[in-house]
Amino acid sequence: MPAPRTQEAVTVSVFVQQFSATRRGARLARRLATHRLDLWHLPYGSPASDTVTLVVAELAANATFHGRVPGRDFELRLTYDRSRGLVRVEVSDTHPGRPELSASAAQPSTDTDGGRGLLLVGAVADRWGVAERTGPGKTVWAECAVRAPETPRPVRP
Repeated sequence: MPAPRTQEAVTVSVFVQQFSATRRGARLARRLATHRLDLWHLPYGSPASDTVTLVVAELAANATFHGRVPGRDFELRLTYDRSRGLVRVEVSDTHPGRPELSASAAQPSTDTDGGRGLLLVGAVADRWGVAERTGPGKTVWAECAVRAPETPRPVRP
């Protein structure tokens, strides 16, 4: 009779969803990300949830406004590594243009509506960048360190 094997705890959870490259799609991405974080015991209104939600909102908005290709969606991928206390946000779109922080973005004009998204991401995320993806376009990613909840509960898938 074989000896029983112990099973290692799952410490990484992943959520992946495609959204229409519209304002509605960006809003839904933000809302579903917040809901998923809550399911992963990073509760709504906590510093971790607020930080990751802000990053998702900014990257989804960029994919919608700057990375939009008519008829193509954008993809959101969240990865939560509990053992490292890290949430990685990846937003992929099919537009070939890559986001850059220009010199004017460092000091945006007070009378402009945009130009601050990546500044916000850079301010609240621990790291961010742009990566190639399979197929057309790029993936903009950001990593946020998060504190695990004080009283761990069973993790839902």
